[in-house]
Amino acid sequence: MNKQRLDSILGHLAEQGITQMIITDPYTIFYLTGRYQDPGERLFALYINQNGQNRIFINELFTVPEDLGVEKVWFCDTDDYLHLLGKYTDPTAPLGVDKTMHARFLLPLIDGKCATAFINTSICADEARAVKDAEEIELMRHSSRINDAAMGEIVKLLTTGITEREVAGAVAGIYRKLGGEGFSFDPLVEFGPNCAIGHHTPDDTPLKEGDSIIIDIGCRYHGYCSDMTRSFFYKKILKENDRFVYDTVKQANESAEALIRPGIQLCELDKTARDIITKAGYGKEFTHRLGHFIGIEDHDYGDVSLANTALTRPGNVFSIEPGIYIPNDMGIRIEDLALVTENGAEILNKYPKELTILE
Repeated sequence: MNKQRLDSILGHLAEQGITQMIITDPYTIFYLTGRYQDPGERLFALYINQNGQNRIFINELFTVPEDLGVEKVWFCDTDDYLHLLGKYTDPTAPLGVDKTMHARFLLPLIDGKCATAFINTSICADEARAVKDAEEIELMRHSSRINDAAMGEIVKLLTTGITEREVAGAVAGIYRKLGGEGFSFDPLVEFGPNCAIGHHTPDDTPLKEGDSIIIDIGCRYHGYCSDMTRSFFYKKILKENDRFVYDTVKQANESAEALIRPGIQLCELDKTARDIITKAGYGKEFTHRLGHFIGIEDHDYGDVSLANTALTRPGNVFSIEPGIYIPNDMGIRIEDLALVTENGAEILNKYPKELTILE
């Protein structure tokens, strides 16, 4: 296992007075071992302990030949694997579990008195994952470089009459060509009035002159996600106010990014962008938080919202994505990923944000 990452989670556990934890979240197991396994309905669990007696429990259905840096405990479908798991826990101490652990696994452990108490300690893994190490940062940079290049390829597809669904359907092949490993989320492609729906599912709406366009895409690279949104106009801008809306969103995006540094409250970033949009008269049309944390999952724990008073830390990576959505008319969203550095921020996306009218 990655000792630095394990020590980080154990350190957060120690702050809560917890000596042991069962992790069932496959993304956190990947974070620690480098192995991602979708367990389906089966148990796939990592037991960690302050005394170093760590074990990973793997169904024999899954072929895991590599050394994961932790002792493997194998079982099959007909084994009493929950009793087996319970034999390794300390029944004289509380046991941390994570928020993804199914009740069908947790309840038998409770009935078997495998610990003195069962406590949701997901926050210990979440807080560790929120601070990216050097290896993770480089993977996220590369994932965003692929995403930048993909946006450039997608724009070439935007011609009169092509549908949202056709554009979205081409994205997987573009990522494969560029070295991406699938989606971090399904592509969002929106034309014209559909842009007023923040997360509109691509349909058979064709592109026509004067449409606003929202392209929101992300890929994976070695398990790490990218996420970026760019907005365009097709052939011409129908109303001068559409230009004002675009410029307002861009100003909100760039003003929030300019404030990013260690030790600033996340809510202050949201407020900065929101105040600009509100002053322009579109406060009610900015219908979501400013951003979300990202890493192994497109939406990691943590967000950039008015409700989050937490302070930024070097190694945090989150989105900055203000938007204005005018019902039955148009919408604009501009999204970058920001890495908090020791002295400020690094914007991972390089694709231009200047207002662009696609010819």
